[in-house]
Amino acid sequence: MPELTLPADYIGQLIVRMRAIQGREAETDADSGSNATDDQAIDMLQETPGDLTRTAIRQEIRGLSPEEQSELVALLLTGRGDAEPEEWQTTKETAVESTGMPVDQYLLSEPLVADLWAEGLERLGFDVPLGDPAPPLPPI
Repeated sequence: MPELTLPADYIGQLIVRMRAIQGREAETDADSGSNATDDQAIDMLQETPGDLTRTAIRQEIRGLSPEEQSELVALLLTGRGDAEPEEWQTTKETAVESTGMPVDQYLLSEPLVADLWAEGLERLGFDVPLGDPAPPLPPI
């Protein structure tokens, strides 16, 4: 099993956060005018210009060391099947150059990055720690 610079728990948190970000859609109720009391009450899963979640994860990725950023790209490539687990060290060393753009931009442009990170972890032999499951709902 290869060594990871980033703790698997941290990658699990990134997976959860990235899924939340990428589950959002463009604003669709910008100026409906149907009812003045609910204008500006845009659905929670819609991304608005004031939404800082995407910016926060960009800054977090930019704040990682070059080796850690390379590891995230290598996990994506391994999860996508572009690299084999046996090639982990080489994949990590060449990952960032293969993007052709800043790592944060590359990762956020991949629609399935969270799933590919999870798949990459599994292919490398790691459990995918996604935090505690939500508590069950109370009976109705």
